[in-house]
Amino acid sequence: MNTFKSIYKIIKRYDSIVIARHQRVDPDALASELSLKEIIINTFPKKKVYAVGIPTSRFRYMGHLDKLDEANINNSLLIVLDTPDQKRVDCESIEKFAYKIKIDHHPFVEEFCDYEYINTNSSSTCEMILELTYKTKLKLSKSAASLLFQGIVSDTNRFTTINTSFKTFDLVHKLIKDTKIDFTSLYDDLYIRPLKEVKLQGYIAQNLILSDNGLAYIKLDEEVLKKFEVDSASPGNMINKFNYIDEVLVWTFISKDAKNEIYRITIRSRGPKINEIAAMFNGGGHERASGARVKTLEEVDVLLDKLDEACKIYRGEA
Repeated sequence: MNTFKSIYKIIKRYDSIVIARHQRVDPDALASELSLKEIIINTFPKKKVYAVGIPTSRFRYMGHLDKLDEANINNSLLIVLDTPDQKRVDCESIEKFAYKIKIDHHPFVEEFCDYEYINTNSSSTCEMILELTYKTKLKLSKSAASLLFQGIVSDTNRFTTINTSFKTFDLVHKLIKDTKIDFTSLYDDLYIRPLKEVKLQGYIAQNLILSDNGLAYIKLDEEVLKKFEVDSASPGNMINKFNYIDEVLVWTFISKDAKNEIYRITIRSRGPKINEIAAMFNGGGHERASGARVKTLEEVDVLLDKLDEACKIYRGEA
């Protein structure tokens, strides 16, 4: 039996299903869980399905999340999306679920579910959910299709990342053809931003520090964030705006999260592999798109040194 039929049979078996994803949610993670919830309910109206995790106001246009209590856990199926390791799952007591499935496109970190489907060649978890739907008897609705489109667009940076494939375009073409979604309007929610973030983007461009090896970085302290009236997550949300700078191989934004007493680090690359470095600093991700969190500026500087060395090796100058 193939992977998709196996997952479908497991879903069909359980009357109560909880869908979770990683902490510090992004559009692919949120869109995949909300769309899968709707797809399952659309296929099996009598099932109880919950999409859980800490919400964020930035992506509230995608939909609402459910609150989970112990009554929803016993005898329930847990589906974990877009999350390679257990510590990052935005759901408590996952060991209490009757059965667990993982669906993810990140490089393997650890096995923590009973059934795991990992496809690092997929552009996004939303692409995986869309393929699962089309290759089984799951039923796709128009609203779920809109969510999946947004998740794919976001994680591929508008179909420009290395994992964007002919399959990605084939699936998206079929989705648009079948559901007739107004896909051009869906870009508005993803990319419209307040003026204060645009001004912060200009500040970052003016103050990026560039090493001789092609590492660009900026450290944003509390004073700067307060000046632009943004939170510590805002810089990371605009990192893809700095693609295609000729002199830059790797770029990273470091922002102080005073509330949690950590430094948030978002990293992107046009060549060097960065996920293994990020994993050394309480993070991880894809080879060219990763993040990390550290507690001190000394750790930040060690991370920057390792990223700079990776740039040097990539240039063949080590």
